[in-house]
Amino acid sequence: MSAAVITLIVLGVVALFFVTEAIPLAIAAMGGAVALGILGIIPMNTVFSGLSNSTVVLFAGMFVIGAAMFHTGLAPKMGETVVKYAGKSENGLMIAVMFIAAALSSVTSNTGTTAALMPVILGICTVAKIPASRQLMPLAFAAGLGGIITLVGTPPNIIAAGALKAAGFEPFGFFEFAWIGIPLTVAGMLYMVFIGKHLLPKAALSSDQVIEQEVEVTVRDPKKMWISGLIVVAVVIVMALDLKSLPLQVAAIIGAMLAVLTGCLKEKQAYQSIDWVTIFLFAGMMPIADAMEKSGAGKLIADVVVGMLGGAPSPMFVTGSLFVLSAGLTQFMSNTASTALLAPIGISIAKGIGASPHAVLMAIAVAASCAFATPVGTPPNTLVLGPGGYKFMDYVKAGTGLVVLCFIVSIIIIPMVWPFYPK
Repeated sequence: MSAAVITLIVLGVVALFFVTEAIPLAIAAMGGAVALGILGIIPMNTVFSGLSNSTVVLFAGMFVIGAAMFHTGLAPKMGETVVKYAGKSENGLMIAVMFIAAALSSVTSNTGTTAALMPVILGICTVAKIPASRQLMPLAFAAGLGGIITLVGTPPNIIAAGALKAAGFEPFGFFEFAWIGIPLTVAGMLYMVFIGKHLLPKAALSSDQVIEQEVEVTVRDPKKMWISGLIVVAVVIVMALDLKSLPLQVAAIIGAMLAVLTGCLKEKQAYQSIDWVTIFLFAGMMPIADAMEKSGAGKLIADVVVGMLGGAPSPMFVTGSLFVLSAGLTQFMSNTASTALLAPIGISIAKGIGASPHAVLMAIAVAASCAFATPVGTPPNTLVLGPGGYKFMDYVKAGTGLVVLCFIVSIIIIPMVWPFYPK
């Protein structure tokens, strides 16, 4: 049995445990990584490599910074301010949350955006008496959609543009993605307000319960509120500047250390604020995603789909099929890896039928950012898992419809903006 097939079997078992939740999500993910190591698909010394991944470190740092905002009383205070102007309407707050998240994610890391906004959203939910589960998933989804708007919003966009240039075609421009990114973001906001919110859990942990578990009864200290606020602002600015000398995870950890050193929260409270389910779930899936790429499992799936397209498929059929394939892979595989895998395939097929590859590449890149149907598809989804009290199926219920909507909108708009046979 080939390494690719074994990897797909292990992934299938992990996915089954995710859906049924017969065992905890984190154990299922870590168990999958261990199994791949024992079976020889990945080196044993990389089984736990996900724990040292930069995103995991970013998660930990931002959890601590977020807790500091609660301990000092800053997050509840910000929540009161937002509620004062936006009101306590669930729809009004959802629109405000999603708009801010999408706008920030268009030019900064969607993971950093989610991490920075999450404690503020929890504060808003506390004041508005709304369960955190009603706002955190929309936050994560909006961060993913906003990343589509510009060239630097998310790695798939850069990879698609680079693949076009390497193949001798005109690459996508910086704001060219906005033609599809903005409509998708608007459609996503409308979907969550009118449909998605009915699919979100109503009996999940409330923000008050989450805070009570992670934070001992908060005392508002004006001085420390200012300090925690300055720490957050500084970290967000550094993330937005995307400095090579100061990566996101380093900025987050420095911020976390400053939060403890300045007395915004105690060392013990900092440790307690870290959601370890999120950490181990994401860390466990990293080696599995890596195995998908290196074992050829992702390529195997792509080859099967390409074979099903036939000898002379229509450009629209190719675009739609590769969108579905990219969206499917990205639910369990890195969006960067999904795009890198499918981009050359898309260009090759487009050239074979004499069509422009721009529409096909745009579909692949957009679909790679539509990782809404699982908590492990993208870091923002994983980040809100614990604080929102979500289960695996909550993402399937609320996210699948959003993926379908993105498919419909993309299939309509992409060929209009990037014609298959430009004049």
